[in-house]
Amino acid sequence: MLNMYEIAIPPLKRALSNLATILKIGEDHADAKKIEHAVFLNSRLFPDMYPLIRQVQIATDMSKGAAARLAGLEVPKYEDNETTFADLQARIAKTIAFIDTVKPAQLEGSESREVTITVRKVDMKFTGQDYLLKWVNPNVYFHVTTAYNILRHNGVELGKPDFLGPRT
Repeated sequence: MLNMYEIAIPPLKRALSNLATILKIGEDHADAKKIEHAVFLNSRLFPDMYPLIRQVQIATDMSKGAAARLAGLEVPKYEDNETTFADLQARIAKTIAFIDTVKPAQLEGSESREVTITVRKVDMKFTGQDYLLKWVNPNVYFHVTTAYNILRHNGVELGKPDFLGPRT
């Protein structure tokens, strides 16, 4: 039997913690090379893709949304007004702090809980398990990976261990 807490909360926290590390490496690289932070923060891989700031916003939105919906809580609302590395780090920290408030008992039975989200004015219905495994996880990892790739594309020396984070 799946333990929804174990397959949801620790992996989301790990992805966000690793994202914070990736951003710190990017910020340090910008400082060392005397590159304005806005260059990295507003960079994108392709003109029709979101910039780095939005990648972080979406990864945190997906993570807090998953923790809240699976626990039957209201999803916290953020302003999406980050403009600096410090702002993004604060957003990640705030998201992890929220996720930390979710207790294992709150996710008991959530694998079969109905979750409905609205995407581009279309309601999407999932079971909790499908929501986590087929919507949240792919989206979180996509946006964390894209943030990594934006920085890597801009010359930041990142490697796979930075994405994977420390073994715990």
